[in-house]
Formats: sequence, structure tokens, C-alpha cells
Amino acid sequence: MRALTDAEARVIAVLLAARPDRERDRLRQIKVPRSTYHAVRRRAYEEGWLRDRYVPHPVPLGLPFVTTLVARPYADRFETFARAAAGDAGNVLLWTGGQVALAVFFHSAEAQARKGLERVVSGRLAAPPLTVTVRADGPTVPVYFDFEGLWSHLAGTEGTLSYPHGLGGGLGGSEDSEPTLSDHQRWAVGELLRRPFVATDQGRGGHLVGPFGLPFSQRKLLARGWISHRTLLDPARVPPFQGRSTDQVVLISGSPKPRAQPEQLFAVLTRESRVFPFLFTVGEDRWLLGALGGGAPGTPGTAPGRRPVLPTLREYLESIEIVQEASSGFTAPVDHRYDRLLPGERPVAAKPS
Repeated sequence: MRALTDAEARVIAVLLAARPDRERDRLRQIKVPRSTYHAVRRRAYEEGWLRDRYVPHPVPLGLPFVTTLVARPYADRFETFARAAAGDAGNVLLWTGGQVALAVFFHSAEAQARKGLERVVSGRLAAPPLTVTVRADGPTVPVYFDFEGLWSHLAGTEGTLSYPHGLGGGLGGSEDSEPTLSDHQRWAVGELLRRPFVATDQGRGGHLVGPFGLPFSQRKLLARGWISHRTLLDPARVPPFQGRSTDQVVLISGSPKPRAQPEQLFAVLTRESRVFPFLFTVGEDRWLLGALGGGAPGTPGTAPGRRPVLPTLREYLESIEIVQEASSGFTAPVDHRYDRLLPGERPVAAKPS
């Protein structure tokens, strides 16, 4: 595999930020010619380094409970486990590796989440899994598959533009009622969720499914935070840059110690340990972090001036578990398929904006 050029690394960094900047602003940020930017952007999608998705806020969909699952399926039942997980109507993501699986589910109620997970892990398909279920109307998923922090550090750029993107969070308005989608808004959300896959079916490049040129009703949903445009990294496909790569997926979980604050742990990891989680889920009894890199947390060879990771984790967490696997070993049977949450939607008559 060839190495990335400096220009390629910088273009990837600005694309991962997924900001609705004008093109000239992006070019000024990364200091590359316009022609180079367009060529690299097209190549990044054609080679599968990047892909775009529209990620909904779970609450307006009526699916406020989000579960992240990490499991070690038994080797002889891995395929059965994967079918069970992907078969859940709320499953939006499923990564399967050689020994571990990572999945995300959206559900309407905590009881529904429990029943769905029971179906997935019943029949002795896996060792007892780690599951973290949270309500998505608060800061419970402060980082959700956001690779900009890691990539900006890897590429040596100065700071980040948008990191971290989370999932859910407060939407404002009355605390006594959850916002819900009208029929037209539901149609508009469905159109956005399907947009990347419709583009693929029509043969349009993945770099052409961003928010530029969207109808006003869809732009309004983005402005409200009811849906967000995201650019995602495929760590197994992106080439290394200056000898640094994203060839390992590391999943870390632990029970928070008394008075431990997730925002403090995140700040220490990113500022002092130079670890930039792509996933951070904060449950009442268990926290889960996902990171990419070339070595396990706390392994020898920590760069000078960087705070060791494992001792840092021990200050905030106990009963720590670490699972690590090569990113090349993962496949994505369900790859951020939020369109599955609105099956069978049909267009409705457009209303005046």
C-alpha cells in the first residue's frame, strides 16, 4: 500500500470535519490548490477511504434509547450472531472482526432495547457481552464515529475544526415533551438518510452527496440539529501517512470511579495523552471508548511528553477491559444504515417553506 502525500492527508482532515464551509474557506485552511483539492476528494471516495452519511438525532425519530454492544461471538457461531444483530430493526451499525463485534442499536424504549439485545445474545452465540444503553437526549454519547481528532493528530495539522461530533444531545424547547417529526419532516429526514445510497445506485460519486444544494426543508432540519451530515473514515482502507497508520481498533470499557467526570477524562486523553477517541458512550455504570492507532494503550514506547494512557484511564475507571484487533480484520455488514429506521417511507406532498 502506498503512503499518502501531505496534500492528501490535509484534504482528508478538512473533509472529516464535515463543516458546511465554502470551498474557498476550506482551501485557505489546508493551503492546497483547488485542482488538487478536487482530485484528492474524488480519489478519497473512489478508493473507499471516506464515505458520507446523514446521522439522525434519535429523539425526534421516537427512538431515544441507544445501545452500544461489544461482544466476543463464539467462533462456530459468529455468522449466526451477525445475522441476529443485523436482523434487529434498530440495528444501524455492525462491525465484525475476527474475534470481536461492535454494534449500535436505536430503540423506542428501554424495555424494547433489552428484548432486542436478548434476541441477539440468546442461544449462547457469544460470551457475555458488554452493553451500554443510554438516553440520547443528553450528553451521553459525546463522540460518535468522529475521526477528525485522530486524523488531524496523525497528519500533524494545527488543531481540529469540528471534533468532537456526538450523537443526540439537547434540542431545546419544553422539557416536558420530546420533539417529534411531522409527516413532511419525516419524509425529508428519510430522503436525507437514503441520499448516500441513492447516489451509489445512480452511479454518482460519494463526494457529491453533501449538504450543498439541499432543499430548504432539509437544510432546516440540519440547522435544528435533528440530522447531521458526517464524513466517516474507513481505517482499514486509508493508506499510512509518514509511517503512521490506523491499523488497530481499540475498544476500552470501565466502570466510572466516584466523582469521575467524562469530560475531564476526555480532556486529559486528548490534550495530554494525545489519544482522540472516535467513540465515547457514557452510561451510568459503564463507559465505553473506541480509538484507533498502531498499538495498545499503555504499551512501551510512549512518545516523550505524552501522558501514558493506561495510568490515566485508571484514575477515572475501574474494572477496565481492553479489546484490540487489526482494523483490516473488520467488515461492516451494517454500515451506518440509519435509513433502516424509516422503512417503507413514501414521499408526501411538499408544503410551502
